Amino acid sequence: MTEPKPASGARPPGAAPARPGTDEAYQAPLARVDSGPRHDMETHAMSEPPEAGPASTTPTERPAPAAPQPPPPAGSRPVAEPRQGAAPPAVPAAPEPCDTAEPQGPSGTQAAPGAPAPAGVGGEPVRAAHLDCTAGVAGDMLLAALVDAGADPRVVADAVAALDVPGLAVRTRPARRGGFACLRAHVELPSVPDHARRLPQVLALLAAARLAPDVARFARRVFELLAEAEALVHGTAPEQVHFHEVGAHDALADVVGCAAALADLGLLAAGAQVTCSALAAGSGHVDSAHGRLPVPVPAVLRIAARHGLALVAGDLTGERTTPTGAALVAAIATPGPMATMTVRAVGVGGGSRDTAEGPNITRVVLGEALDVPSAAVSGEVVVVESTVDDLDPRLWPSVLDALRAAGAWDCWTIGTVGRRGRPGRLVTALCAAEVRPAVTDVLLRHTTTLGVRWSVQRRTTLPRRVVTVAVGPPGREQYVPVKIADVPGGEVTVQPELADAERAARVLGWPVRQVCAAAISNYLREPPARAVPRQPPGHT
Repeated sequence: MTEPKPASGARPPGAAPARPGTDEAYQAPLARVDSGPRHDMETHAMSEPPEAGPASTTPTERPAPAAPQPPPPAGSRPVAEPRQGAAPPAVPAAPEPCDTAEPQGPSGTQAAPGAPAPAGVGGEPVRAAHLDCTAGVAGDMLLAALVDAGADPRVVADAVAALDVPGLAVRTRPARRGGFACLRAHVELPSVPDHARRLPQVLALLAAARLAPDVARFARRVFELLAEAEALVHGTAPEQVHFHEVGAHDALADVVGCAAALADLGLLAAGAQVTCSALAAGSGHVDSAHGRLPVPVPAVLRIAARHGLALVAGDLTGERTTPTGAALVAAIATPGPMATMTVRAVGVGGGSRDTAEGPNITRVVLGEALDVPSAAVSGEVVVVESTVDDLDPRLWPSVLDALRAAGAWDCWTIGTVGRRGRPGRLVTALCAAEVRPAVTDVLLRHTTTLGVRWSVQRRTTLPRRVVTVAVGPPGREQYVPVKIADVPGGEVTVQPELADAERAARVLGWPVRQVCAAAISNYLREPPARAVPRQPPGHT
């Protein structure tokens, strides 16, 4: 099995070969095992059986570099060679007819030089990316978009091969969705039956794989987010959650493949700026291991509530955002508008469906940041409030949970005294304008209030980021996200995410305060090289 390349030497964005316009398959350099239709609740109705294509070769069967190679079929995507020089030239192909007005060309086309980007770590430009999930996001769609934006498919293939699951591989092929050219990512499944896994089994599989450290950390974080969301849905501990669909081979390949692609593009490097749009929620129902579930499924709602992701219903039918897709976005991106950047490449990843109401795609805009936040910024926040004096006090925790699930960034209650000395509670929620109707609906349905008031207020926030810190003895490390805020004057505040610290404390058998102290100490002693620059939930 080929040793995966470390992600430290990330390649400049946009260096991918041009995407062909035909429907010939690119085959990753891994043995293909046909296993019938893909059963993947990660993409639910967006999945389809793998499309037929010529068999690929394993790394050990690859001809020697000096041997002459036959020319690839017209329109096929060349296999990326090891990085020992410039990327191989793309094979030209005539584009398919397209009725869109946008100019045709590869998504990874280099942009014209613009203003100089600010220097990042080691004087390198600060990488920036925007994830456009307004038409939805799933693990395979994001993976295809990252490859289309310039991630080396050989790096992705090596990372999936490092899982040491015989027959598990990833391939991409060009396609069209809603008239737009895109890439599709397909997971080649092993012939052996898969089985449900718990979080410790998934983490053990990742730990045993020969993955670059930042790739392994990011993949681990994604599965921890999924476990936390499922634990909240089912009322159990994250370690006891059975991963059915999202712990299967195909989801492992999607998560590890995305982690390798992000690292290859430099988006796991310190200081990288990654933003995301609102996530399309979709509508209707899907069938799962737990029966028929409403869309968006409960795990997606929990991830969105926990990490401040905005969901937008729109008029798109079916499941548009999957749990794995939401977890990948939450682990890497800050909800908000695209950062000011010099655009270097655009990647488009397609889902399995080609719907009439809009293209089933996820887009990645990749470039170099032109404006690195270094001071407090001002913006707007919606404040939703109500005063309640006749609700059973035991019900308030469930009300606050429902507000967070509806998309509130933060919520709380304080005691009041009303007419005739009656004690009550003032409940307040902070949220984005897009989710105010959902937050209002929660207060009307979950409390006894007869009215809800809301207002738009201005606020000033400090730049913040989240880094992952290892806590615990060697071999038993637990990874705790730590929120870092930049205070004017050059100082920083460091606070671990309490829910993650509680999870780590249960695994290590430590008091929670000891985990928090260790996370802060470890960060201050040696700040991690990988920052996950997202806007944490509950910020005020």
